[in-house]
Amino acid sequence: MESLVAAKNICKIYPDTQALDNLSLTLKRGEILGLLGPNGAGKTTAIHIFLGLLTPTSGEVSVFGLSPLKYRHAISQRLNFSSAYAQLPSNLKVMENLAIFSKLYDVKNHKNKIDALLKLFEITYLKNRLTGALSAGEKTRLNLCKCLLNDPELLLLDEPTASLDPEMADTVRKILKNIQKERAIGILYTSHNMPEVEEICDRILFINEGKTIAEGTPKEVLRDFESKTLEQVFIRIVRSGDLISGKAQ
Repeated sequence: MESLVAAKNICKIYPDTQALDNLSLTLKRGEILGLLGPNGAGKTTAIHIFLGLLTPTSGEVSVFGLSPLKYRHAISQRLNFSSAYAQLPSNLKVMENLAIFSKLYDVKNHKNKIDALLKLFEITYLKNRLTGALSAGEKTRLNLCKCLLNDPELLLLDEPTASLDPEMADTVRKILKNIQKERAIGILYTSHNMPEVEEICDRILFINEGKTIAEGTPKEVLRDFESKTLEQVFIRIVRSGDLISGKAQ
């Protein structure tokens, strides 16, 4: 199966901290990989490296087999990114923001595409609303519309259901799973919602302080840590720091 993202021994060192410490991962076409860990674990740093926004201190990384630093424009046409913490221009209307991104991605028949996405995420009524006037949950759904404009082969999703109520979060998960199956896209997925992760992710990678702590399918990780839920695993990793296995050493 084709690798959409491949990272080998990535390190990112700042003057006062090491954000990533020999992180390695592979994301295959057609799978959802959960990149998990506490705040400050290095998840966002890794995503920014995959997007070509940050240069790793050392290590190798490729997206679609290309360097995200050297071929950022070509890569950006084939992927997209959504974060609950990334804000679109607040002084533009919803339709204006999506129209601008449609032009950046050279989306054909962009008005029809925008209308379809607004309907999919149930925010057609916001079409002419100023982005800055939206609620947190509405902004999250708008960001999801934006990230699907160019029919990406790869999605990098940072807390994609943050601020959503349980019903809408369930709808978003179903939408993402359907798109994954229909188009065989790859999704890198970060979340602190462990039941959500167990439901949607094919594989998971726990990191803490930039280091890989555990990797495998949700069932494999639960078995290794002798735990019933990923939430229990998450808590043990955070409290134990560099714990590599849930079994006695």
